[in-house]
Amino acid sequence: MPKVLVVEDSTSMRAYMRAILEDDATTRSLGACSVTEASSGFEAMRQLPRGPYDLIVTDINMGDINGLELIRFVRKSEHHKGTPVVIVSTQHTSLDVERGLSLGANGFVAKPFSAEQLRAACRAALGPAAP
Repeated sequence: MPKVLVVEDSTSMRAYMRAILEDDATTRSLGACSVTEASSGFEAMRQLPRGPYDLIVTDINMGDINGLELIRFVRKSEHHKGTPVVIVSTQHTSLDVERGLSLGANGFVAKPFSAEQLRAACRAALGPAAP
């Protein structure tokens, strides 16, 4: 079961993503995930040592440490640099997507999104070993 860190400042969006990733009945193509939530980039950095995580799903726009700064931190970290990251954001111009991918994100999902779009991005980021 993949262990996923969801980083999102919106309580309702975190709950939506968690439901998509944890619900066995709707995630047959991904497999149920164990989800840990973080409401900010700072909280995510505090959660990372409690990992390891198989995947990080992060928003870009957050108050303290934004998603792009979090990706920079993860990619420089000896312990987490190989962890796949999927960005989920309302900022989805080609420049936003390019910036996120150039920092090391493995996927990008534009808000609003469907459950299948999120699952597909997570499957792709987890690679061929994903259930």
